[in-house]
Amino acid sequence: MDLTPSRRWGQNFLVSEAEAQAEAALVDLPPESSVVEIGGGLGILSKALLDRGFRPLSIVEIDPKLASLLEHNLKQRATLIRGDALTVPLPPAQAYVGNLPFSVAVPLLLRLLEVGIEHGVFLVQREVAERLAAEPGGRDFGPLTIRGRLEGEFRIARIVPRAVFFPSPKVDGAVVVYRRSPIEPAPLDAALTMQLVHRVFNWRRKQLQRTLPSVLEEWGFAPESLSRILEEAQIPSGWEQMRPEELTPETWVRMANGFVRMRPRRTKSGPRVGQA
Repeated sequence: MDLTPSRRWGQNFLVSEAEAQAEAALVDLPPESSVVEIGGGLGILSKALLDRGFRPLSIVEIDPKLASLLEHNLKQRATLIRGDALTVPLPPAQAYVGNLPFSVAVPLLLRLLEVGIEHGVFLVQREVAERLAAEPGGRDFGPLTIRGRLEGEFRIARIVPRAVFFPSPKVDGAVVVYRRSPIEPAPLDAALTMQLVHRVFNWRRKQLQRTLPSVLEEWGFAPESLSRILEEAQIPSGWEQMRPEELTPETWVRMANGFVRMRPRRTKSGPRVGQA
């Protein structure tokens, strides 16, 4: 087909029909449900979705040659959206799916979370999947986990070996299933919540007794404000010796809400919000 996988676009094509069928089966919706596929590739997942009766199917594809190939092969059974899924307008749908390029999987997922998707099934790098689905206390738990949990929940549905891709990547993949289920309590300021998370996780190996007072000072709070903020956050006793990955997403939100309510006298610029 005169196609060469592009490093620029992180193309490692899924070539196992069985894996594509298994991935499509994880879309927990009845036939005739609307689906948007992020990155159609060679169309193997597109076909599996159509086989299960999902319609209308819209496919976002950045590679002009692949977009033309998909249009030819699918013959009006799907709508092609030519462009970068990070920037093009995405149509509303009941589910979003895709074999995401490993190199940009996190930015793509962050954009989809911002769009407010209800349900998604995504093949991503295994390490990213483990971060998305991590539990507090583990080494994989971090800002990406918390950012995802603000909107919903990710679970790992299956591990996908690197051998079923062409060209074969250096790492395995994993399919994650997402369901929207906003965290409670709701963040009063999601951007500030993630700013706090990033700032403290920059000192991931340090105990909270050393990091939280530093953030308080940076953001212009009086030192005595810490006890009031921690009381509102219902932070566990012995927090002084804890590290950031030991706090639940709910605790992080309650703590950030305390920051919002306390209204600092001054605010210094913190880490960029939205990175994971």
